[in-house]
Amino acid sequence: MELLEKKWRRRREARPGELTQAALGLFVDQGFAATRLEDVAARAGVSKATIYRYFENKEALFEAVVQEAIVPPFHQASLLIDAYEGNTEDLLRTFFNIVKAGLSGPIPPMIKLVISESGNFPQLAELWVELVAKRVFGIVGKIVERGVTSGEFRPVSSELIAPLVGAPVLMLAMVRQTFSRTSFALDAEAVLNTHLDMLLRGLKKTAEGDAT
Repeated sequence: MELLEKKWRRRREARPGELTQAALGLFVDQGFAATRLEDVAARAGVSKATIYRYFENKEALFEAVVQEAIVPPFHQASLLIDAYEGNTEDLLRTFFNIVKAGLSGPIPPMIKLVISESGNFPQLAELWVELVAKRVFGIVGKIVERGVTSGEFRPVSSELIAPLVGAPVLMLAMVRQTFSRTSFALDAEAVLNTHLDMLLRGLKKTAEGDAT
């Protein structure tokens, strides 16, 4: 009996991470509008009141989900840039590998969720812009500026290059979420590798790169 009481006490006092993990699954499965806080509580095995100990409302819970499930890889990428000692081409390839890994996780369904529900919940789109889009564009911008400063890349606008890097990622994420049950399929790794090759050919300052 004492063991059961301790187990229930632990579940009742669930940590925020357990709640955000439960919320992530429900947001992906049901969407933002259809997910209720009591559903999140039930999946986490706690009372609805427990959620309010940590999160003011569903929007705050969504923000926490993005912070925990989406942001960390890009935060690590930002730290990598500051410490990287190799050439910029290899750095950009490393970043693309991080992006490719992300396409196998919660990023695609979360992108679809934000796009599909931003009309009724514009605050979700604004959160995504602030927490994810601006962060990713900033990382790409730093990489491009690094290459320009070192003389590896020709002078270009990092602000204009960043959307070109993000475009195929957005497209692949939507294809995975929207057309997964159809005959239409894309090899994400092959598409990103080809895109990166074309991007580097356009960025390189070398005569070889210009000629090819």
